[in-house]
Amino acid sequence: MKPRTPPKVKAQPKPVVLTSEEIALVRSLVIYEDAEIMALNKPSGLSSQGGRGQVNTLDELLWAFAKPGKARPRLIHRLDRDTSGVILTAKTKPAASFLGKHMMGRRFAKTYRAIVTPGAPDPASSVIDAPLRREEAAREAYMRVCAPDHPDAEAALTRYRTLSKGQNAALLELNPQTGRMHQIRVHLASIGRPIAGDARYGGALMAGGHPVPRLMLHAAALSFPHPAGGTKRIEADTPADMQGLIAALGLGGNVVQA
Repeated sequence: MKPRTPPKVKAQPKPVVLTSEEIALVRSLVIYEDAEIMALNKPSGLSSQGGRGQVNTLDELLWAFAKPGKARPRLIHRLDRDTSGVILTAKTKPAASFLGKHMMGRRFAKTYRAIVTPGAPDPASSVIDAPLRREEAAREAYMRVCAPDHPDAEAALTRYRTLSKGQNAALLELNPQTGRMHQIRVHLASIGRPIAGDARYGGALMAGGHPVPRLMLHAAALSFPHPAGGTKRIEADTPADMQGLIAALGLGGNVVQA
């Protein structure tokens, strides 16, 4: 009888040595914490995971919260590098398992805000139901709208409504019902209203004569089942650069009536 091969032990990630500045930065991002979860308001420009170059990712910065004998917080989901807003972590293995299960079961409700150009979409509120497929080009990954019968098609659905509008732009609220890569960005571009600053998918780099400093997409709120019971909703303040562009474009008061 052949001896049974012992199961492979998953290698534990090696701790990352952080500078005092990096530790202070990631601690400043925390917007909610309890015994089981921690949520942060991720700034634009910080990769969630798998970043390039020498700059540490948010996943690596979480070593700032590691305690002796306990696992560091682990990311439950990701945000694009240039998207700001709520990102959730689990502080324990049971919490990570619980949250991962419910995320896969689509029990997470995500709310985003985006500035789009050249104006409000028509209709002002609707659902974009357009399958997406992944495409590789020059070591970069893109998502494209495709026919439902395409062999690589993935179902994708995004609800949107116009919060306010101006002559050159509009502020939208978005609720993705599926979690495809770049889903909101590609869906808005597909209806002729790309997100301002989204050079990859045709977004304007100037809006109403004002420069757009980055992708104007913010994960404003996240609702999800809490490991301790009930539903938790966490909100993240809109960053100053996005608030400034909203004000400059006159989108702060010109509210669209439902």
